[in-house]
Amino acid sequence: MTDVMYVMSGLGRGGAENMLVQLAAGLRARGLTQHVVSLSALDAFAGDLRAAGVDVTVLNAASPLSLVGAMATLLRTVRRLRPRILQGWMYNGNIAATLAHYLCPGRRERKLFWNLRASNMDEARYGRVIRLSALLSRLPDLVIANSRAGADFHRARGLRPQRLDVVDNGIDTGRFRPDPVLRKEVRGELGIAGDALVVLHVARVDAMKDQASFLAAMARLPAVAGIMVGDGTQALATPPNVRALGLRRDTERCYAAADILASSSAFGEGFSNVIAEGMSAGLVPVATDVGDARRIVGDTGLIVPPRDPEALAKAIGIAASLPHGEFVRRAAAARARILANFSLETAIERYRHLYSA
Repeated sequence: MTDVMYVMSGLGRGGAENMLVQLAAGLRARGLTQHVVSLSALDAFAGDLRAAGVDVTVLNAASPLSLVGAMATLLRTVRRLRPRILQGWMYNGNIAATLAHYLCPGRRERKLFWNLRASNMDEARYGRVIRLSALLSRLPDLVIANSRAGADFHRARGLRPQRLDVVDNGIDTGRFRPDPVLRKEVRGELGIAGDALVVLHVARVDAMKDQASFLAAMARLPAVAGIMVGDGTQALATPPNVRALGLRRDTERCYAAADILASSSAFGEGFSNVIAEGMSAGLVPVATDVGDARRIVGDTGLIVPPRDPEALAKAIGIAASLPHGEFVRRAAAARARILANFSLETAIERYRHLYSA
């Protein structure tokens, strides 16, 4: 019998996927057996999971025909592993886990959990799956949201679960921390002066991340240097003061080289890992008011409306112009806030308690 079996859309590189990898690895280290099923062929994190002792089944539900085969494999995997907890992860994972739960024997000995990773989603793109989720929402024993904003958003659209808990994402504060040595090293690699003020933006290119607003804001701030990290950013047209590095596996080095963390998300974020990672690394955060950004940032940074490049530029400018002592105080307070409220250890322990109850 397996303690927890996760069913998710895919293991592509993203915040939701990364959190699952860290969670499964952490729970495995605490003695709970884990298995992850990826419905699609995306498997960027599969190696990380296997290295941590977590078994992975990667399916290929890329078309209606392959979806039938993928579901058949999922049902066989559930019957073989007999998980105590069948944990859906994101919309498609939740729906697939629900089908598997009700189609496989042993339902009375098994619990069905869902996990919601988003908040104010674009309903033109995601309305159908949100409505389907609302219709099915009484079936899981527990729905876990990673943000208060996400819980409120889905309740407002008809979600009526038996039970709903919010478990914030957790940040590896040992990996994401201020590091003067890395700061000097990375700036040297990128040809950035040691005394330059650097703003970092970390996100894959996606409409919800709204890189366009960040680039428009930075174009208004020619004296401030910008770095963009994320899949697809290397193809963006950037102003002279911004360089785009594309996908990086060493984001902790990028955070160490910066001073300010900018998040320009327009919609969809629940709990932004990037904001919290940047704060853990001692960066002053400037973020749009999406998801739980305001709750994460607290009084350590600045919050602006989404899709407003002028407001974003003004906020980055204010942060960049802070007196040195105030800037240092805010940077230290940002890290302290993550250590106190949003550490990876805290998140793993919350899940361990829910899975062991």
